[in-house]
Parts: sequence; C-alpha cells; structure tokens
Amino acid sequence: MGIRTLGRHRPATAPAAPTTADAASWIEVAGLEKLYRPRKSAPTHALSDIDFQVRRGEFVSIVGPSGCGKTTLLKILAGLLPKTSGTVKVAGHEVAGPMAEIGMVFQAATLLPWRTILQNVMVPVEIQRLDRARHRERARELLEMVGLQDFADKYPHELSGGMQQRAGICRALVHDPAVLLMDEPFGALDAMTREYMNVELLRIWRESGQTIVFVTHSIPEAVFLSDRVVVMTPRPGRIAEIVDITLDRPRDLGVMSSDRAGVYTDRIRRHFQATGVIG
Repeated sequence: MGIRTLGRHRPATAPAAPTTADAASWIEVAGLEKLYRPRKSAPTHALSDIDFQVRRGEFVSIVGPSGCGKTTLLKILAGLLPKTSGTVKVAGHEVAGPMAEIGMVFQAATLLPWRTILQNVMVPVEIQRLDRARHRERARELLEMVGLQDFADKYPHELSGGMQQRAGICRALVHDPAVLLMDEPFGALDAMTREYMNVELLRIWRESGQTIVFVTHSIPEAVFLSDRVVVMTPRPGRIAEIVDITLDRPRDLGVMSSDRAGVYTDRIRRHFQATGVIG
C-alpha cells in the first residue's frame, strides 16, 4: 500500500486560527461504520454512524470504555484499516490508505532496538525516500525540543519509558505531518511520568502547530489536554457527546485539580455511569 501526500504542511510556532475551510473540513468523518467479518465467527459491529470534524491546529481527545472502537477509529483515520462505509477526509482528501501528512504514535514507542534514537526518528524519512540531510537536521531539532539531544546516539534500552515515548513522538513528527494521531501513548507510564508527558505534549503541540487526535482511557487527561473531547458509547461505538473544553491556555498541572476541570470530568464520567460502565 503506497503513501499518499497532500503537499507540505508548514508548522507554526503555535496553532494558527483556523480559516472557515479549515474549521469545516480539516478532518471530516461522516456516517462512518466499521464491521469486522471474521470467517468463522459472527460479525462484530465496531463503529456505528460516527460523525465529527476537527479544525486545523485543534487538539481533540477521544474517550470511551474498553472495546468501544477508539483504536479502530484512529486506525481508519490513519489509513491503516479500511472502513465499511461512510466518509473520512483529511484536508478535503478521502483517506484511502496511509498518507504522508498523517503521523501516528502508538501505545508503545515500538523503537527498533538495533537502531540509535536518531536512526529510529529517521525511519519515516527512509520509508518515504525524503531528503535525508534536511530531515536529519529536523530530527536533531525535534530531539532538542523534547530534551533528548544528548541521547541521539543512544539505543532504546538505554532510555526510560517516557524518553522512548518522546522519541516516538519525534519520529511521528520528523516528516512534518499535518495531523498527529496518538493511541494511548502514555498508558503504560507511571503516574508522575505520565503527568510530565502531558505537559510536554502540550508544549510540543504549541511549538509544532500540529492537529492532534488523542485516544485515552483517562477522562482527566482528556480534559487537561483538549480543546474538545469526543465521548463514545460501548460497542458498537457511537458518539454520545462532543464536549467543548474552555479552560484557559497555556495550562499547567494545577488545572487538573481545579473546580472547572472537575465539572468537565464529571460531565463526561456521567455518560459511563449511565451505561453501567463505571459505578
């Protein structure tokens, strides 16, 4: 499967105010359905009638109970998994396979153990046959941005889990994608490292100007990070509500324990209490 490109995206020092076109259709999902049809068992209806849009430069999180289709949705957005029906577009282009303008960060850093950190960050450049000299410089700039400039020649086993995830984010950003998809990237980290990575991610987002779609099981994390939170129902996953988060930016960790953040957290949690997912 080839990798399509929409044309280069120029990152900004902070997310730019979206134009009308950006606001309407930078990422557009309409009537999305996904059924898994295994040969020897009954079909599984993973996603049903999914409709939402993401503005350029926006940070949107997706939350929902285990098995509701969050990762499936992200893989469809990334062009890694075919949809059953519906429309999925990025910048007005139908997603029919992997695109150069879409980067993805997985639950684990999945760094290649035999390659240095810099060599790992350069993997998308090699796959897409981009200019190595220019992108090597960008890779070093990204490693400096996340505080890993002194670890470029180290191997993954020499880095902590949080440092490996930062390297994974650099790898997803090195080819300058317009959209960054993140599938529970901090789920395996301890609580303190996870909080640090949340703050780091917001800083990277401000400095890179990417559009981010972030999947998480943590409602407080979603509230802290996001402009909007997409709340999904149990399988088949549907959208129960899209919650606008109007907390001031920039945000520090104190926001997580604030009364205003608590209001959003309680509002989202009530969806899962109503469906019996949590008591």
